[in-house]
Amino acid sequence: MPDEPTPLDPGHWAARLSDLAGRHGVPGAQLGILRLSPDGGQETAAVAHGVLDTDTGHPVTPRSAFQIGSVSKVWTATVVMGLVEEGLLALDTPVAEVLPELVPSAGATTAGVTVRHLLTHTSGIDGDLFTDTGRGDDAIERYVAPLAEALRVHPLGATFSYCNSGFVLLGRIIERLTGQVWDEAMRDRLFAPLGLERTGTLPEHALLNDPATGHVEGLPDPVRTTQWGLPRAIGPAGGVTADVGDVLAFAALHLRGGTTADGTRLLSRDTVRAMAEPQVGLPDPYTLGDSWGLGWIRYDWDGHRAIGHDGNTIGQSAFLRLLPGAGLAVALLTNGGRTRDLYQDLYREVFEALAGVRVPGALEPPADPPHHDVTPHLGVYEGAAGRLEVLAGADGPVLRSTALGPLAELRPDPVQEHPMAAVAPGVYATRPEDAVTWSPVTFYRLETGQEYAHRNGRALPRVDSPAV
Repeated sequence: MPDEPTPLDPGHWAARLSDLAGRHGVPGAQLGILRLSPDGGQETAAVAHGVLDTDTGHPVTPRSAFQIGSVSKVWTATVVMGLVEEGLLALDTPVAEVLPELVPSAGATTAGVTVRHLLTHTSGIDGDLFTDTGRGDDAIERYVAPLAEALRVHPLGATFSYCNSGFVLLGRIIERLTGQVWDEAMRDRLFAPLGLERTGTLPEHALLNDPATGHVEGLPDPVRTTQWGLPRAIGPAGGVTADVGDVLAFAALHLRGGTTADGTRLLSRDTVRAMAEPQVGLPDPYTLGDSWGLGWIRYDWDGHRAIGHDGNTIGQSAFLRLLPGAGLAVALLTNGGRTRDLYQDLYREVFEALAGVRVPGALEPPADPPHHDVTPHLGVYEGAAGRLEVLAGADGPVLRSTALGPLAELRPDPVQEHPMAAVAPGVYATRPEDAVTWSPVTFYRLETGQEYAHRNGRALPRVDSPAV
């Protein structure tokens, strides 16, 4: 890292955001950078690009509210860890102790599941159940009621599979222990102590804060989403809206070891440290990170440890990264286009310039791809929100992906087929024709003998022979 910090130049980063967002077809975006100095000082820059909605042409400002999607999970985890500090539960408390009605029998999918399993996505509960249980204050309670009978995608604790449902369950635990609905508990225990002025959990909160509209297709031919946000019940997993400044204020809480800007302590330093420590490794270390903490994704950046989280809703994407060793946090909020490509290009520049740290590039197949026999992996792999079919194409293996569930109808192309390029034994990569970043798929087998395809963080069990 540089001996002397590079000046934080908002004008420079505004120009870089605009240039790269235009290159990757992103209609609107915010970039926020926060740097803490050893003496307790703080520098921030928040810049904006483009429009909130391609129909209205209303410009993005640094104060506009975006959906931060699954970055919300770390916010929910932060409140859960506060409850742990208060002694209201422990990491290894079974769900059955807090919510006995959700574990009706030893054979229930929720049986044996602990708070730690939920925070680390190792419960085995199918994670992509986007059930709309209405707008009432009982939305989360109604959502979690059927989870005891949900599909178990893997044995308890046997592997990692990204689990939105598990974080909704954590939201219900918050409700039971605080006596408040999740939205109120988040406001009282996190948003208000941090002084967040542009953060909320409901559409009516966002409406007061100049909200962005998602686009399921980016520029030059944008397509606005027909549904603004996720169902209310999904809030603990992905329902927070905020501007980039408020996202940085949350990040600063963790960089400061659990204290707010005015010195109020929300979490102990030990708890903040524990949230960033490794809990489980990932079968696919390329897509998200190499390991998971208690809410945070963990990344190895050229020997430097970073933590963060990404979020995707309907046409909006968010990226948050913290480099604790440099006291640096960077947030990017977007409303459509090739957002992963924008993240890769922009964060590579930011962290190299401000911390001298190289952000690893995305996985790419070698120029001369090795030959690996795909025959053992031919078949169908399926979860609640998606199906993968590995096919033997005339010119090589092909991956057909089909979106399932209530969100599938919101996608302009719910069925996609892409050639699979070999990377290593059991690891292949695909990408849409207009994308730069490759997306890996990893095949593996548990000790039980069950075969899985790991893609986009999900462990999809093999369910059938190849489609014809």
